[in-house]
Amino acid sequence: MISYPKTLRGGLFALMCFLHGLVFAQAWPNKPIKWVVPFPAAGGTDAVARALASQLGQILKQTVVVDNRAGANGLIGAQYVATAPADGYTVLMTIASHAIAPSIYKQLPYDTDKDFMAVSLVAKYPYLITVPMSLPVNTLKEFIDYAKHHPGAVSFASSGTGSGPHLGMELLADAAGIIMVHIPYKGAAPANNDLIGGQVQAMLNNLMAGSALIKGNKLKVLAVTSLTRSAALPNVATVVESGFPNFEVVSWYGVFLPAKTPEAVVNQLSRAIHVSLSDKELLQRLSKDGATAIGSTPQEFAEFFSADKAKWQKVASKLNITLD
Repeated sequence: MISYPKTLRGGLFALMCFLHGLVFAQAWPNKPIKWVVPFPAAGGTDAVARALASQLGQILKQTVVVDNRAGANGLIGAQYVATAPADGYTVLMTIASHAIAPSIYKQLPYDTDKDFMAVSLVAKYPYLITVPMSLPVNTLKEFIDYAKHHPGAVSFASSGTGSGPHLGMELLADAAGIIMVHIPYKGAAPANNDLIGGQVQAMLNNLMAGSALIKGNKLKVLAVTSLTRSAALPNVATVVESGFPNFEVVSWYGVFLPAKTPEAVVNQLSRAIHVSLSDKELLQRLSKDGATAIGSTPQEFAEFFSADKAKWQKVASKLNITLD
């Protein structure tokens, strides 16, 4: 029996792993891919996920099936992917709540760092600060002054506790030195219904839903939460322009695979996403959200995700926001 030196055995093992991954990647995908969306069908994330899945199906020459596993602000779908086989056939497409969750939940059913591999940052999009038509304010400064003169009497809605719109508005309240009461809803639709009716006084809306309500004269917009103005609403000032330097609250669409998925498969999917973002129809769909297409590498997305988690960790700790 031939005995190899330890260094040679280690090198041979590494080579075998590399070749195995290469062969695996060449064979992938040879069956349908499950594209898990941890939010309800017919929502904004679902619409983008389906448009992207359609493009990927053409590029990868394989069926990409959208699987909505909604609940617990994205945790149910994420857990499903975290425990799925690491073979590239179960994919998670989620939003910024995935970066917020580790900061606010006392216990998660998965480890965000250890159970997932970053694949691609698909796109980023800002929020709109919206208020009812009946509220006697027309600018962010006027809203802040109104809140200061009505301490504790101003409430804001969100699509759920721990969501981006929730923490984003908490961040604004902290920066502006105002007191607002958070009213969580089970989704953006019922929250907007009460916002329109004046039962709550403010809400961070995504641009697609918000701009439609603004154009329909059902809501007023006070500011956009990106660092620069949105091309979709160029006349709307940023929070920065309203007197809060470096204030930025954006959400994003991102793709993850289970940990230990072969690196070659991760890279292949990332490249396919990048290529898909050159499709005009998909870009038009993203622009409806005021989203900017990115299509990053896995490493770039991993670094972005880490920075986003750190940002929300600071917010959650400072404001003592926790969930069971």
